[in-house]
Amino acid sequence: MKHHKVIPKWVGPVIIAALCGYLFINVLQCQMTISTKRQELAAIETELSEQQAQNEELSRSLSDGEDAIIERIAREQGYARPNERIFYDVGGK
Repeated sequence: MKHHKVIPKWVGPVIIAALCGYLFINVLQCQMTISTKRQELAAIETELSEQQAQNEELSRSLSDGEDAIIERIAREQGYARPNERIFYDVGGK
């Protein structure tokens, strides 16, 4: 008769416990990765909305025409038309 190697009874529960520990740690790492990616997504969505607003402003400027663009830039630099009065609101909102 051949002798079979006998596996101790405690080996099965140890293997199961090690597997459960590994899976638990793996789930925690995945949750941390998901959290990081959500934060990155929120930052990118904010950046996207800012870029879309800038694109809309540029589109409006282009649709106004070249003269309107030149006038807007001149007003931003403090220029005015001859005999034009410029009023500044210093009272705030």
